Amino acid sequence: MSAAPPGDGTAAARAADPAEGVEAADAAGAVDPDYPVDPVPPHARKSMFSLLMVLVGFTLFTPTMLAGAQVGAAFRFGPLMGVLLLGSLVLGLYVGAIGWIGARTNLTTVMMSRHTLGTIGAKGASLLLGGTQIGWYGVSIATVGLLVAQAAGWDGGVGEKLVMVAAGAVMGVTAYIGYAGMYWLSVVSVPLLLVLAGWVTWRAVGEAGGAAGLAAVEPSTTMPLTAAVTIIVGTFASGGTQAPNWTRFARSPTAGFWTSVAAFFGGQFLMLFCGAIGALAFGEGDFVLVLFQLGLVAWGVVFLVANIWTTNDNAAYAVGVAGAEIFNTRSRRPWVLACVVLGTACAVTGIYDHLVVYLTWLGILIPPLGGVIIGDFLLRGRGAPAVPAGGLPRVRWDAVAVYAVAVAAAWWSSEAAWFVPPVVGIAVAASGALAIAARRRA
Repeated sequence: MSAAPPGDGTAAARAADPAEGVEAADAAGAVDPDYPVDPVPPHARKSMFSLLMVLVGFTLFTPTMLAGAQVGAAFRFGPLMGVLLLGSLVLGLYVGAIGWIGARTNLTTVMMSRHTLGTIGAKGASLLLGGTQIGWYGVSIATVGLLVAQAAGWDGGVGEKLVMVAAGAVMGVTAYIGYAGMYWLSVVSVPLLLVLAGWVTWRAVGEAGGAAGLAAVEPSTTMPLTAAVTIIVGTFASGGTQAPNWTRFARSPTAGFWTSVAAFFGGQFLMLFCGAIGALAFGEGDFVLVLFQLGLVAWGVVFLVANIWTTNDNAAYAVGVAGAEIFNTRSRRPWVLACVVLGTACAVTGIYDHLVVYLTWLGILIPPLGGVIIGDFLLRGRGAPAVPAGGLPRVRWDAVAVYAVAVAAAWWSSEAAWFVPPVVGIAVAASGALAIAARRRA
């Protein structure tokens, strides 16, 4: 299957899923300019710089600093650098692989999952991926509310929640606009965040007494290596699995791969490093409080709102394309609005207090799904997979079973503190999917 010619939205929908494409086209009318259920046509593809800005804006995320701070409090400086590099490398290579597939097929993750899991099986993938991004939207909004409330001297209460509601509404605007809105926001916000990250690191190193001082800091908590890597991968396991939502706009699979690696290895490591240095220097696991100890109040609010926005609009966008797949509509915008409402509700009701548990489960549940897709598509050859003459099956039970086994393996790895649970999940899922794909071709 190849991308439909420009403007031929009905043909593209039929190619992606012949059983449902015509129904979707008739029900929803004009093609969404971001092609949520269609292969991206050649005229709509983006430059490597454009993709890099959007993906880096996605990964330069202040709550990732919080994860880095929590990991940083549990290790001495030398071993900590190894832990952060390992976790970021695992994430970067995983996202690079699935980003390459997205650029090869020009399809979103949830549309690719129709070929791997079946047209009904893909609904479960969409619920999982879209649902976790709603949770991330809530975490981000809660971070903004807590920061602004503390900067204004409010002790929680109504003021904090009003900020969350206002931020939730504003941050959905660029996702509603689409790729163009997210790109221009990243062009403005990414440099601001790099300035913030550099300033925080410089001040933290000075506070700790330089490199020698950092090396002398004793851990204040303990954490197994496996748990630390799971948290690192979990920060963007869900978002990274949905990298094809953006790499499908790439002009080549190579561009999709390298922009994914650069963003999810480089950007992730930078955020984790800055958060961890803050924890080592100040002994504080909450990055919001580290900012206040550094004296970042007014500028901190400006910088943090800007960078959180670049991640939150990507999260809402991902929910939009997942909703379009679930309901077979060709517009993502109603589901972007649903994300804004539900994510803001999560923020107001306290999702921020459960971040570590949330990240751990993301590292268990999400990577196996990407592993199944990667393993399945490795045997499909060039371009998007061909649709069988009778249409796609409703459920590919063998692929669903592989995913379930991989999740169980990742959970066992987490409980037993053996190896790295996300890696276990990806490896089991990819190898199992390769096996069943080879059997189908035999």
